[in-house]
Order: sequence, then C-alpha cells, then structure tokens
Amino acid sequence: MPSSSTLAVFLIAALALLVVPGPAVLYIVARGIDQGRSAAFASAAGIAGGSLVHVAAAALGLSALVASSAVAFSTVKWLGAGYLVFLGIRTLLREPHPEAMPAQLPRSRRRIFLQGVAVQILNPKMALFFLAFLPQFVDPARGSVPLQTLALGGQLVGMGLCTDSTYALVAGSAGAWLGQNTTFLRSQRYVSGTVFIGLGVTAAPTGQGKH
Repeated sequence: MPSSSTLAVFLIAALALLVVPGPAVLYIVARGIDQGRSAAFASAAGIAGGSLVHVAAAALGLSALVASSAVAFSTVKWLGAGYLVFLGIRTLLREPHPEAMPAQLPRSRRRIFLQGVAVQILNPKMALFFLAFLPQFVDPARGSVPLQTLALGGQLVGMGLCTDSTYALVAGSAGAWLGQNTTFLRSQRYVSGTVFIGLGVTAAPTGQGKH
C-alpha cells in the first residue's frame, strides 16, 4: 500500500475534487429535482458502479505497464500529470453552464441505476481521468500495483458515493440553486481547476525517484 503521507495527500486531493459539483453531481441533482430523492440516490449508485469499472480497467492497464517496464509506468505518470494540468487549465477557462438533461427519463429505479452506470462507463473522459489520477499515488516498490490501484480507486469511488449521496439528499430543496446559480458554478471551477493543476505539477515529479 502507499505510504501514510501519500495516502493522506490522496484523500485530501480526492475530497477537494469530490466536494465541488461537476457534471455527475449536476446530473444527479437534476434527476432529484425531476423525480425525487430516491431517483437521485439510484443515479448516484449508478455513477459509482460505472466508476468501479474504470478503476478495474486502470488497475489492469497499469499492471500490464509495470510488467512491461518501469520506464513505461513512469511515462504514463508524466503523461497523466500533463493531462491533469490540462484539465485544470480547461476547467479554469470554461464558462459555467447548467448540464442539460434528456427529455425522456426512465422511471424505474433499476433503469435509473443502470443508466447511471452506462453514463459513467461510456464517458471516455472518466477513463482518462482515472488513468491519469490514480498512478500519481501508486508506488510499485510498495507492493502490487493492481491492488494499490484498486484500493485507492475503491476509496475514491466510496468517497464519491458519499458526496454524491449528500447532493442527492438535498436535491429536492437546494438542487435548483446548485444547478442554476452561475456564481456558485463559477467558484467551483476555480477550486477544481486549481486542484487539478496542483496535482499535475507536484505529484508525478515527486514520485519519479521512487521507481
């Protein structure tokens, strides 16, 4: 497992990225406004389920890279760091706008859950995010790379489910404000963008000497 200091940085970074609402949160909030809290909870669970698929794929991919060469793993870390910086800059420059919801929404809680899974799995940006974010905290010298990736990814998904469920809980009352208040949306992009850039600038270069 990663060192306690690395794990602490991971948890802080993950919390900072999760507490500010992004597209997934706005999706969940919009679902809650339209169909109630139970539908919002089902959507949050679906998003988490789809995220676990991305975590498993990242674990398999990183395992293959480490088996191939340490250079390949380091290259992925540097590319991932660059991608995080890119995400941060793009987030800072992006104008806030409410996410549009499909006109026809499924009513069955099972269908809502499955739609949430599909929305997350079929989002290529999420696959890139997990492949860029998780390796920054994985150290091959401290044990199995797939297990470290799964453990960190599992914690990230679990934390995400908690924060998403909180938004689902308040969706019926404050959800409209969260989705439509441009001042709030503008402030959250500054937080997210800064965290992305900070991770990209510091995480990968710091970890290179470990491998």
